[in-house]
Amino acid sequence: MNGTTYPPPPPAADPASPATLDPLRFPLQGSRLIEASAGTGKTFTIATLFVRLVLGHRPAPRDECPDQPGEAEALVEPAANVTSHPGLTPPEILVVTFTEAATQELRDRIRSRLTEAAGYFRAEAAHVPARPAGEDLLHDLRLEYPPEQWPGCAHRLQLAAEWMDEAAVSTIHAWCNRMLREHAFDSGSLFTQTLETDQSELRAEVVRDYWRTFMVPLDAESVVEVRRWWPDPAALEKGLEGLVEHADRLDDPPEPGRSLSAARAKRLSRLAEIKAPWIDGETPWVDELRQLLDGAVAARR
Repeated sequence: MNGTTYPPPPPAADPASPATLDPLRFPLQGSRLIEASAGTGKTFTIATLFVRLVLGHRPAPRDECPDQPGEAEALVEPAANVTSHPGLTPPEILVVTFTEAATQELRDRIRSRLTEAAGYFRAEAAHVPARPAGEDLLHDLRLEYPPEQWPGCAHRLQLAAEWMDEAAVSTIHAWCNRMLREHAFDSGSLFTQTLETDQSELRAEVVRDYWRTFMVPLDAESVVEVRRWWPDPAALEKGLEGLVEHADRLDDPPEPGRSLSAARAKRLSRLAEIKAPWIDGETPWVDELRQLLDGAVAARR
């Protein structure tokens, strides 16, 4: 009314767009997806979520939380934005990754984070300094529990840290192998299985067996032809590297001996067809071919 103009309000956030991850507010129930690139703190986030699972930390949604008390009040008043849930033990939490090295690193980082969190909860409430929210996640997590619960939380976290040797932290293939072994009757698998993480030697053995079975018995002419492509089993194995993952799309071929004989017969038949006019003298191809070659030589082509 007074002529003053204001900038338009910012557009409403798209509910379908990804939200910024808050490790202390991330829901721990249902199916959730976290998208992260390299070096963004994936291991740190997993360790923090592990601490919350051990504590049974389930924050209420932000729109259901009352106004947060100040730092000094939060030290003496029970937190009102955390619902009580029984915590989990390390064997009850499944964490999977891709490599054995990453598995060991992840286990150590989680154990270290649990121990660090236990140290936070052992602090005396009167000696905890006020800090800005978001500066220290463990500090913020501790303030969401009333001080009389801190010793119990510290005890639970320390026990979890000492229990990490039995935690379900493994690679994807190791976990699948464990499930097959523990549920052998349901899966119809053997009770004793060997987990092969590197199939290179097994593939080399298969190629050597194939070479002995199908290549060694070939006739001399076929051997000469095969050696132009693969002089030994190692060369054949290298040539198959790009085809292994597409094996289910390939037709079942006949034995190499029959394939080579059929290809050779087809080639000879086609050559005979091409040579027939030359032999019968029906067309002056020989003279034309000589002229073409002489002209190419003269033109230095």
